[in-house]
This record gives sequence, C-alpha cells and structure tokens, in this order.
Amino acid sequence: MATVFPLLRGWSAQKTDKLFFLTAKTSGRAIALEALERFGPPAPALRILELTAREKICEYPGRACHGDACPLARGFYDRLPAARSEAATVQRLTGDALRGIARTHGVCPYFLSQEMVRWSDVVVADYNHWFDSSAFLYALARQEEWRVAVLVDEAHNLLERARAMYSATLDAGALESAHAAAPAGLRPALARVRREWRTLQQAQPAAYTPHDQVPEGLQQALQDATVALAEHFAAAPQEAGGPLQRFFFDALQFVRLANALDVHSVFESQQPSADESCTLTVRNLVPAPFLRPRFAASMSTACFSGTIAPFPFYRDMLGLPEDAVELDVGSPFHAAQLEVRVASALSTRYRDRGRALRPLVDRVAAQFAQRPGNYLAFFGSFEFLEAARTLFARCHPGIPNWTQTAQMPEAERSAFVARFRAGGQGVGFAVLGGAFGEGIDLPGDRLIGAFIASLGLPRHDERHELMRERLDRRFGQGTGYAYTYLYPGLRKVVQAAGRVIRTEQDAGVLHLLDDRFDQAEVRALLPAWWRIDPDSGSGH
Repeated sequence: MATVFPLLRGWSAQKTDKLFFLTAKTSGRAIALEALERFGPPAPALRILELTAREKICEYPGRACHGDACPLARGFYDRLPAARSEAATVQRLTGDALRGIARTHGVCPYFLSQEMVRWSDVVVADYNHWFDSSAFLYALARQEEWRVAVLVDEAHNLLERARAMYSATLDAGALESAHAAAPAGLRPALARVRREWRTLQQAQPAAYTPHDQVPEGLQQALQDATVALAEHFAAAPQEAGGPLQRFFFDALQFVRLANALDVHSVFESQQPSADESCTLTVRNLVPAPFLRPRFAASMSTACFSGTIAPFPFYRDMLGLPEDAVELDVGSPFHAAQLEVRVASALSTRYRDRGRALRPLVDRVAAQFAQRPGNYLAFFGSFEFLEAARTLFARCHPGIPNWTQTAQMPEAERSAFVARFRAGGQGVGFAVLGGAFGEGIDLPGDRLIGAFIASLGLPRHDERHELMRERLDRRFGQGTGYAYTYLYPGLRKVVQAAGRVIRTEQDAGVLHLLDDRFDQAEVRALLPAWWRIDPDSGSGH
C-alpha cells in the first residue's frame, strides 16, 4: 500500500501511462492484487491486469503455439476482437477472470493477457516480464514509448532471479537427444557441436573448469546450429516441440550470453560425475550490466523489501543508479515482542556439527518445556536437518515434530504449514533459505518461536570461491567474502526469524544457535529493533 499509493496519487502530475508491480512469487502477486482491491472507490475505474506464466495458464500444455498443434491458435485473431472487448469491461483481470473470458471465446488466455496490457493501468506480473533478456513488458513499453513506474516487491530476491535470467546451461544428454531426433539435414550442424564439445572435454584438466571465454570453434558451431534450427522450424512449424526445440532454445540463450561474456559472468565446463552430468554453462555473477538499462527505461523504480540491506551490496550487484535514494523505514515492532537468545558456546560449523547435535536438540526441547507451542527450527542443509530431527525424535519422543523434505510437492508444503494451527504444539524442521524461510504468515500462537542453527553461508566450493575472487577484483579487496557469503547468508537468517513476529500483537522467542552471532560484523547485519541479551547465550 505504501509503495502503490503515492504512484496512483501522482498519476496525472507525473503523466504516468502504466504501473508495473513485479513480484518474485505467486503469493506476492496475490498480496499485490489484494492491496489494489483495498483502494476501491474513489478509484473504481483503475484497470488491473495479472500476467500469469504460460505454463500455469495454458489450456493445452505440451503443445506448440501454432494452428497445427493447438486449437486455440487456429483462428486466434478472428476471435480475439470479441474476447478483447469483453475483457475490456472487466476492471480486475486476474488470471482466473482472463481464463474464463478466454474459454468463452475459444482463445488462448496467455496471449489474451498480453493483448490486454495495452488497455490496463496496473499490471501485476513476475520479475521476468520486465527484467529478463526477452522481457515482454520491457519490449512493449519501449515500442509504445510509455512512461512507466515500476515496483519491485521483495527486491532481495531479484539478485538470484536475475543471475538465473542471465545464465544458460547446455546439457550433453539434451544434445544427444536433439541429434537423435533431428532430420538428416540438421545432423551435420549438431555433429559439429558434439565434436567441438568433445575437444574441449579432452583438453579439460579437472572435472570443473572455469574459463574466461567460450572457445571460438565451439561458439561458432553453436551459432551455426541455432541458425540451421531456426530455418528448420520456420519451414516446418508443425515439427516444433520435443528435444530438438528444447535444445534450440537452450542453445539460443547460450549463444546470446556467450556473445556478451565479460567480467560479470564466467564460462564453466563440467565433466560427468556421479551426481552431475556433462554441462556447459555461462553463469552470471553480477547482473548489474544487464539490469541497468531496465532501471533507466522507467520513469521511476522502487525496490522494496524487509531485508534489502546493506544497501551498497544491492546497489552494486543490481546496477541501481549511483543517485538512487535509500530509505530505511523503522520497524512497527519493538524489542519487547521478541526475546533473542544467542548460543555463544555452540558452533554449527560443518566440522563441529556432530558435537553440536545433542546440545542443540536439548535446547529446542528445553524451550518447548518452558513454553509449549508451535516452533520452527531451521538448519543450513537437508543433511543437517535430518540428523537433528532424527536425534530429536529419539531423545524427546513426547514432542510432536514434522519435517520439510527435498523436492517437497505443493500439497505436502501446504500440509506442513497447516500443522501450525492456533493452539497447536510441536516443532517443524525446515531448511534455511527454503520454502518456509520466507513468504509464510503464521501470526499469533500459530508460531511462537524459532531456532536458527546456521549463519546460512553458501557452501565453500570452487564456484563460490571463483565468485569471491571476481567480486574482490570488481568491488575491492575484502568485498568478495561479504558479497558472496556473509550478506546472502544473514539475509536468509533475518527472513527466517521474521516468521515469528507478524503483527504488533505477536510475542515470541528466537534462538540463534551459533557462536558467530556474537561477532560484531554479524550483529551489525541483524535488525536494529532486536535486543540481544549478552548473557542469554552463556552455555547450551
């Protein structure tokens, strides 16, 4: 509400054409739509559109988007005017509303939603619609020369999302499948890619090897293959789909990013191993050069989040203008609501986890005995989580517990959250930075405390160390460690801790289970309204 209201209030004075409200998750779109509903009169004529991803709104998933494969594509433009006319009479075009209109008129709901951008004042959409390399909203705004205002919700998520947008991976298995499915005329071009790839592998000294450039022969072979595939699909659109098309899109993105390869990204070659296939990746480390033009294309952009700190980190990594204004809004919560305890004598570093398990689970049980209720316990990995949960169940069998699992289906995630009912009792075990570390709302006694057994630091491996070295060179010696490890880790901690206090009436307890939370540089990154008792963590 605080970000949308001033933009609507100054709409005429600023000569605004469109407002784009961008979110990282589906739940964020729902909250944005709810906020816009609250305005109501005296702004009843505000046209609001929700853009939904194609795979989530497609009526014929798995089919190509042309008349030979999809019945909604045949005669689409003949039926579009009537569908568009009806949609223009609806002021709140949510995904469900669009789908209903599209079904009535026999048109594709995804492409109908794109058509309706021109007739909408506020568009609620995912980040990728503005920031991706092929972003629809960005391209349309530039084409129409619209004056747009952009709101970036939960902006701390934009860094990793943007890195993914400007990275590309080719899998050797996908290339083999494409080669097997290709008609005779395309196989020579794909075979050249295979040969160049094999040449790179043979010269590779280790399983994982970073490079500053893609070898010229491999890059040219991929370029030629994408041209040949594009000509093939243009001549035979009915053959779109399957492994050939999937490889085409992957290769196209790879070639684009290989052509733009610079210090912001790295080319990586991965040899096959027990848990990883043979891959080639252009991996983005700093999305700033790609995002900077997107910020420049809007009349204003507001990036907001409860954890977009420290600001210089996000300014550097996202490419925010040097004159961007930073506003730190005070928390509506106060120290008396949250009791923060630090386990100063406990280390959850990887080498110490075996010794930490028993005192850790005993601390959880002691807190539960002191005040029974619902708690969340966060761990730095699924391996650590499962070890702690197994020991907790064995040592404290009388306390109910439930756990997050890897690749948890949507229904199981919903059931996990449903266990935190009002008046309930038990401990939910979850991984830090996962599905339950942010975006879930458990007010009142649905959640009265949390335990965080990790600083959330990314794994120290070759890829992260490469990033640290690159960021040191780009932003100054010593910056790399903070930008690669410390800031991303502590953001996950603060997000997870934020599940406890959701309203001004909530009260709860937070246990920070690692002695590093006593370090000054770590304390400086925790919310200013927390009051940590210096004596609270003496002992286990």
